[in-house]
Amino acid sequence: MSKLIAKEYKCFEDIKHIRSDGTEFWYARELAVALDYTKWENFQKVIKRAMIACENSGRIVEYEFPEVRKIVSAGATTKKITDYELSRYACYLIVQNGDPRKEVIALGQTYFAIQTYRQEVADRFNELDEDSRRLIVRGDIRQWNQLLAETARNCGVITNEEFAIFQNAGYMGLYGGMTVDDIHRKKELEIGQKILDYMGSTELIANLFRISQTEEKLRKDGIDNSSDATAVHYSVGKEVRKAIEEIGGTMPEDLPTPEKSIAQIEKEQLQRLKQKAANGQLMLDE
Repeated sequence: MSKLIAKEYKCFEDIKHIRSDGTEFWYARELAVALDYTKWENFQKVIKRAMIACENSGRIVEYEFPEVRKIVSAGATTKKITDYELSRYACYLIVQNGDPRKEVIALGQTYFAIQTYRQEVADRFNELDEDSRRLIVRGDIRQWNQLLAETARNCGVITNEEFAIFQNAGYMGLYGGMTVDDIHRKKELEIGQKILDYMGSTELIANLFRISQTEEKLRKDGIDNSSDATAVHYSVGKEVRKAIEEIGGTMPEDLPTPEKSIAQIEKEQLQRLKQKAANGQLMLDE
């Protein structure tokens, strides 16, 4: 994610700390500097307002704003000072209660709002079973693929042959040189079965990242010909593969192929909804 953080948000990302258990936090005194508060006393007032908002939202203040004591040197003497290990949500409440005249406060509001929303989505996603995760990500891919196709067309990928080469390049980058046909054979699929419909959620997410980042890069770089667009798709796929490798993840071609297709899962889900409707539990428009 670090490469994808906008430059204007980097000041918040740079002061983020990670505990041994993987949870993240921000020190209040470091956040105060990032938000252009020169006096700690003034920033403490903002923290207090944020704590009130936290309590009113039903969350535990001590969990979101744990107080810590630090020993700092002041010349030849040392003294204890108060600080806070702020959760992402605590930071969000702080910037919401900060001085709106500060430009950096607006940046902070956007940054922490986005990060908080992403975490909430991730938490809900993690509570789902595998089939439900696959359905959600496959739906996102359908939308992003449509957007990518439009952007690629605007970049000069016009003919069916050019688009087939363009699409193949993205898979080759992500799958270590394997073409669409290679992946199809490895998954032992029949003619007409789509490889995206026979991917687990982890493999789908890798492809969603490839697709969305390619679309963004094509727009940002102002690509105007099919050859360059194809090269971009391949390089983005390769970068996603590199990221998976760096974190010790399983390469997409080595992930298991689910027994059920997305179409099968959707059919089963629709049947359940129809059954509920038949039992009077749900109104379903046929």
